[in-house]
Amino acid sequence: MTMEPEGLNPRNTVRGRPRKTYGTRDCARCGKPLRRVQATWPEGRVCFPCWFVAIHTRGECPRCGVDRLLPGPADENGRNVCGPCAGIVDDFHCGRCGAEAGHHRKNLCARCALRDDLHVLLGGVPADPTLAGLVDALCSAERPESILIWKRSPKVQQFLRSLGDGSIAPTHEGLDSHPGRVTEHLRALMQHNGLLPQRDPWLPVFEQWIEAKLADLPIEVRRPVERFATWHHLRRIREIELVGGQTRPSIRWSKQEITETAKFLLWLHQAYGRTAAECTKGDIDEWIAGGPTTRTAIRTFVVTTLPAFTGRTIAMDHRTARSTPTISQDQRLSWIRELLAGTSESLPYRVAGILILLYAQPLNRIAALRTDAVDDTQHGPMTITFGKHPVDVPEPFAALLRDHLSNRPNLRTGSNSSSPWFFPGYHAGDHVHVDTIMHRLRQLGLSNLGGRNRSLDELVVECPPPIVADAVNYSCQVATKHAANAGESWARYTGRRIREP
Repeated sequence: MTMEPEGLNPRNTVRGRPRKTYGTRDCARCGKPLRRVQATWPEGRVCFPCWFVAIHTRGECPRCGVDRLLPGPADENGRNVCGPCAGIVDDFHCGRCGAEAGHHRKNLCARCALRDDLHVLLGGVPADPTLAGLVDALCSAERPESILIWKRSPKVQQFLRSLGDGSIAPTHEGLDSHPGRVTEHLRALMQHNGLLPQRDPWLPVFEQWIEAKLADLPIEVRRPVERFATWHHLRRIREIELVGGQTRPSIRWSKQEITETAKFLLWLHQAYGRTAAECTKGDIDEWIAGGPTTRTAIRTFVVTTLPAFTGRTIAMDHRTARSTPTISQDQRLSWIRELLAGTSESLPYRVAGILILLYAQPLNRIAALRTDAVDDTQHGPMTITFGKHPVDVPEPFAALLRDHLSNRPNLRTGSNSSSPWFFPGYHAGDHVHVDTIMHRLRQLGLSNLGGRNRSLDELVVECPPPIVADAVNYSCQVATKHAANAGESWARYTGRRIREP
């Protein structure tokens, strides 16, 4: 009997709204009831979805051999034909640029209509080369219709007007003065197209977060928290940024440590009227014992910053996890089966889940995976590289990977079409946020940490820990610990290898 994954919460993966089912006539192409006739072609009346697909299909016509728009129905071999060969008399050429791309507004294509709208919002054709480049970048999207929908937002329109009238300068400093999702989207787009210099996207946000965090604290609490945040965390993260490292994971943990430190010192001030200089070991023990385990995040503050106020060192042990989350091997196999063949989640997140369950990959590494990590030549099986050497990708997961790589999301807007990321993000040039994957898999019911621990436990039973560590990019210490937990020490591995011929 096939075991179902525990906690499975399927997601509706059908995109778009349900089509209306009422109508007196049917579409000549899809056969569904017509709510509105978009075009009348030789085969009959055509609905809007079929018309939209038709005017976005390009290639070489199988009849006349011309590379052009192929709005005609498929021939006997399943290949679409061009308008003239299909008997369609409509002229799909844009009245301005001449591109054969259909008409979005009067006789203009969607790209030219978008350019007109952007010029209106910016107050005319921009003289600033940065703004002119921004218009070009937005109009170069594979699907300009998506940008036309995006710019309907009042926030987007107000932001573009502010760029046009000079209220917001098209510089990093100018954009920093108006933080928000629209700002970061356009900043990423301008950086990706060379209109702004590259800059770490998380460090400025972290600096603004620190300022906001300190603003509401009493002066007695603010001083030690500010010292801890700036002299310990901010300085360290700036050093990471200087060498080109990933600042996002460090910032995430720094925020938690700063938040817990502020809570602790605020409690000490309100409950006992004491400051950091008067803090004792008893205060720390009382605070930790009276709440969740996240309170142990004050340890870094206690070790690095508190002695400067108390004049003495206060010892505080590292937190030791009471248990290790895991799932059973049967559940691991059930989840792999569901993600390979089920429809409970969309393709990108099914792939991400299998990378956890097969190769024990952490989410931050999955999010930052690049397409060149996969080698799919015809000379052997597909391989993927996480560590020092590539590992094989078995079927049917290899077929699922090929499908994902051919249909990666977030490539049809802005300038993300050449994204090197395995999981492209919403912002140009960036990969998907690790929280996005985490939340989707959590909503699905898959335990990220439990699945990763079980996967690593199974891998170190099948292969010696050093080999597993090199293959999936873990330290030997972690791999050896999992081997011990799984009851396989590999103590006789060297002897077995020596006796082999």
